[in-house]
Amino acid sequence: MERSVTNRHFKFMSLSFKIRDLLLPRDHILNEVGIKPGFQVLDYGCGTGSYAVVASKMVGTSGTVYALDIHPLAIEYVKKRVSKEHLNNIRTVISGRDTGLPDNSMDIVLLYDIFHELGDPTSVLVELHRVLKTDGVLSLSDHHMKEKEILAGVTVTGLFKLATTGKRTYRFVKAG
Repeated sequence: MERSVTNRHFKFMSLSFKIRDLLLPRDHILNEVGIKPGFQVLDYGCGTGSYAVVASKMVGTSGTVYALDIHPLAIEYVKKRVSKEHLNNIRTVISGRDTGLPDNSMDIVLLYDIFHELGDPTSVLVELHRVLKTDGVLSLSDHHMKEKEILAGVTVTGLFKLATTGKRTYRFVKAG
């Protein structure tokens, strides 16, 4: 995630996310992903934490959600939500690319509404491939891109292949 977002722009986005979440709750999207209790989930480009909060309830007390974003205000928003909702299974990570997570440690990586913003998507995909377990899933949704762009953008590296297409998400698995 190389592009920087101003604080003003981020605050506007957070307001629009609140409206979006009321109209289409995030659990409707995450139900396509297959998150189970005990899973380790990375929400890469977490924004205000809409997906991270829902995912934390899905993984339960035995799982963990890592909410990663480049923007300090995003991490601040997530920390406030975590505190307000007493969620003990969300960890925040401020980073532009590197997750700092161990190899083969994530069951699911969420890459939602951020792929179009990546200045160097290949290096991000390399990092996500590294942290995903062998049978892990990269779940991607980006309404700013057409299906052909998403599929080409993710599979061009040879690291991932399309497993399934949901109503709102694409599920990729490690290739080979």
